[in-house]
Amino acid sequence: MADFQVILSDPRAGVSYKIDATGGQAGAFIGKSIGEQITGEALGFSGYSIQITGATDKTGTPARRDLPGTGRRRLLLSEGTGFHPTYNGQRVRKSIRGSEITGDFVQINAKVVEYGGKDLKSYFEAPEETEAPAEA
Repeated sequence: MADFQVILSDPRAGVSYKIDATGGQAGAFIGKSIGEQITGEALGFSGYSIQITGATDKTGTPARRDLPGTGRRRLLLSEGTGFHPTYNGQRVRKSIRGSEITGDFVQINAKVVEYGGKDLKSYFEAPEETEAPAEA
């Protein structure tokens, strides 16, 4: 099974969280495309809705939303995901992945679209340690 690092952005708070998705959590992303929404229950956030915004494979090649399929292709790009021109009219041939999530991906970028009852920050806080009684 594939393992992913999910970078979950919270637009309301302006914070991003890193989640290591393995097993069933990672399986919720397989077969989805960039721009699709999944329920937050897949990552353990009840009531939340999460939208996939991007992805990167093991070599660092980004995925484009407008490129269907799963494979890697070399495209002549003038702007957009995977290439930012330095001068007007510049074009470069770059390797880009398709928009469908497969096991070859390492990182998936996502953002919260709908919020649940519990604050997202509370899921990532470390549990408070209770003080142990002092020994006499």
